[in-house]
Amino acid sequence: MPALESRVVPQGEAFQANSAALQVQLARLRELEARTRNKSAASAPLFAKRGQLLPRERLGALLDAGAPFLEMATLAGFCLDHPDPERSVPGGGMVGGIGFVGGVRCMVVADDSGIDAGAVQPMGIEKFQRLQQVALAQKLPFIHLVECAGANLLDYKVETFIHGGSGFYWLARLSAAGLPVISVVHGSSTAGGAYMPGLSDYVVMVRERAKAFLAGPPLLKAATGEIASEEELGGAGMHAAVSGLAEYLAEDDADALRITRELVASLGWNGGALRAAAPAGAGGGYQAPLYDADELLGIAPSDQRKPLDMREVIARIVDGSAFLEFKPGYGAATVTGHAAICGMAVGIITNNGPLDPAGATKAAHFIQLCCQSGMPLVFLQNTTGFMVGKAYEQAGMIKHGSKMIQALANANVPRITVHCGASFGAGNYGMSGRGFMPDFCFSWPNARTAVMGAEQAATTMAIVMEGSMRRKGQEVDHAAIAAMRAKVIDTFERQTDAFTTSGRLLDDGVIDPRDTRKVLACVLAVCDEARRRELRPVQFGVARP
Repeated sequence: MPALESRVVPQGEAFQANSAALQVQLARLRELEARTRNKSAASAPLFAKRGQLLPRERLGALLDAGAPFLEMATLAGFCLDHPDPERSVPGGGMVGGIGFVGGVRCMVVADDSGIDAGAVQPMGIEKFQRLQQVALAQKLPFIHLVECAGANLLDYKVETFIHGGSGFYWLARLSAAGLPVISVVHGSSTAGGAYMPGLSDYVVMVRERAKAFLAGPPLLKAATGEIASEEELGGAGMHAAVSGLAEYLAEDDADALRITRELVASLGWNGGALRAAAPAGAGGGYQAPLYDADELLGIAPSDQRKPLDMREVIARIVDGSAFLEFKPGYGAATVTGHAAICGMAVGIITNNGPLDPAGATKAAHFIQLCCQSGMPLVFLQNTTGFMVGKAYEQAGMIKHGSKMIQALANANVPRITVHCGASFGAGNYGMSGRGFMPDFCFSWPNARTAVMGAEQAATTMAIVMEGSMRRKGQEVDHAAIAAMRAKVIDTFERQTDAFTTSGRLLDDGVIDPRDTRKVLACVLAVCDEARRRELRPVQFGVARP
């Protein structure tokens, strides 16, 4: 397979400008993530007084030391909990991602009870359910470290209550699919939250700290007049000895996590013909890229209107920078070809411009070929969309674009999407955007997503507005049109950047471009393992005795 030859000039002015702009965005990303960690860590004295570990300390004690952990959706809820970007605390009130517990790849979620006592956040509900869906699709055991104050009744929204029920639906589906669901209850698990351990296959509860009840003492008294203590209603000791909700009673947080690690190890989950925990080919069976990943910072476009040869990106993420391009002379703005990432063969589809009829046809052909050989598809988005205009319409742009979307929607191989630059219009759909349910979807900090560019949208509306005035016989109000243009541009710009879209869980997280190869290797291994694993589904989720 031929190796790509880079034409990047790291000393060039454009490279340096791109690198500087992206490092500012990366610093902003890390600052936001640190803000969330610091907010939680500020509760350390309270946790220490109660003899508890902080949520991230619990996570650290559960996960295998030194093994990779892919944290997902770190910006969930950004600017949705508070409109001021400087006061928003992203993350959705929980930490979640894919890591190893006793050598077993698991989906692990920890309620961040260091922030507002773990009160439920609307985007936290969506994040939780997204992680559940990933666990189901990728056949991952689901472990939840529970400590939640429940819903914030002062900020009650009926839609949050309604949508929240789907989390219990997914728990039942996970169990029925044959995937172990484990709850480690460190503190409160109240009202609807009590169904988290209730719908789990295994429950570990911490003595004198864990509580699970449908109605706590205040609600019980308000509803029935009955007076009872928390321990009587739902203490860990009661559930272990009387109700049967808990299988394991731990002395403290550390003991609970020790029990959980032993439990996971006892399940024999890595039996059969599965590969080792490391990505396929690990241990020297593949060659590193010929070019430095740090150069991706200077390659990533800070201005989406400037051209970028995505082969330069491919050269820095695939084994040996080797890329066998498929139909390079046909539909040249759409780049397709074969490569490998950490020893795992992949098909890559990316863009050096808009999708035209030939490019869409080529992509549809290539998707079908990858399905034929069972090869995962990696989509590197960098497109302004499908081509428009008389010539393209007459050439069958709708027909050929639909052909590409048909192939994409029905592809039976893993699909992983990385937003590397622009993602505009139907190009977002055709290149396996979130709406087409890729297995995983990540964004670079410079990525921008919208139905069209802000200037295009403003110009379109200006033409429509001016035409409407003329049809009505009115004098064209240029000041009103200018005001409208400014409003449209502001509306689009506020919703286009990767921080905003990731805050709304329109991806699985914003990543450092330099980590692209590592992230892709991780999720490709997840997908590979999922497709090799045989589950033993049952008709219903496991019912507690």
